Amino acid sequence: MHAETPVERLPRWKVWLLATRPATLTAALAPVIVGAAAAYHAAGRAGFRTASLVAAALGAIFIQIGTNLANDVFDYEKGADTAERLGPLRVTQAGLLTPATVRAGMVASFVLATLAGAYLVAVSGWPIVAIGLASIASGVAYTGGPYPLGYNGLGDVFVFVFFGLVAVTGTAFVTLGHVPTLAWLAAVPVGALSTAVLVVNNTRDHETDVKAGKRTLVVRFGRAFGVGEYIACWVVAWTLPLFLAASLGSPLFALPLVTVPMGVRLIGGVVRLRGKALNPLLADTAKMLLLHSVLMALALVFGR
Repeated sequence: MHAETPVERLPRWKVWLLATRPATLTAALAPVIVGAAAAYHAAGRAGFRTASLVAAALGAIFIQIGTNLANDVFDYEKGADTAERLGPLRVTQAGLLTPATVRAGMVASFVLATLAGAYLVAVSGWPIVAIGLASIASGVAYTGGPYPLGYNGLGDVFVFVFFGLVAVTGTAFVTLGHVPTLAWLAAVPVGALSTAVLVVNNTRDHETDVKAGKRTLVVRFGRAFGVGEYIACWVVAWTLPLFLAASLGSPLFALPLVTVPMGVRLIGGVVRLRGKALNPLLADTAKMLLLHSVLMALALVFGR
């Protein structure tokens, strides 16, 4: 976006692009990459369902977009997004799209995810129905419904479970037909770094969240807790590759440790910085999630 173009004059397609929050889509792609690599590690090309991998990726992306749109409209309606907002632009709060329009976009995204899921059900069976319905329901319930997860300190658990364990093992299941043990282990760093992205967001917003009654873990236990949780996420993300390298006897599984220097820099930034200054760290953490996952996937593919 050029500085000379006011947000009110943005073309419609750019407004919708902002609404989807492209930078967050790494959280959708990272587990699919790792899950597919875990399936390949277990069986090679034999029985690997490439079309299912494509459908899983599309389903994950549309669920992420639907969740983003749900957050956009529900946070606005609950008063969490105001003129004091420190994070990137939200289209509902900025008046670029009406709440009804964003809701319609949310529904459309979940419908597209359901279409991708229908193919996966046809190929992999009814367990995918449970995974898909739970993922969509949780995406809406994160900020919507009578007991929004993100407003009651459960957002961190939701992200770790659905963007880590469920997404990685679900991808492995649809591409292979079963879930290899290694997929469960490889899912842990993905879930940890996905949670780290959320922790930066909640640490940045803890003061405005207090005013909005949004009781994230950082609001409940303080900023120091958020910093400690962020550090713990990185420690987990680095410990698992070391464990796999040692237990499997393949140094290649330590490849994700390439992210250590950048991770240490990000940790230092989260410790020092406040408010809007954390926005670049949020984006960089999301990039590191994708890089770490790609490196883990390479280790799985070439470390057979």
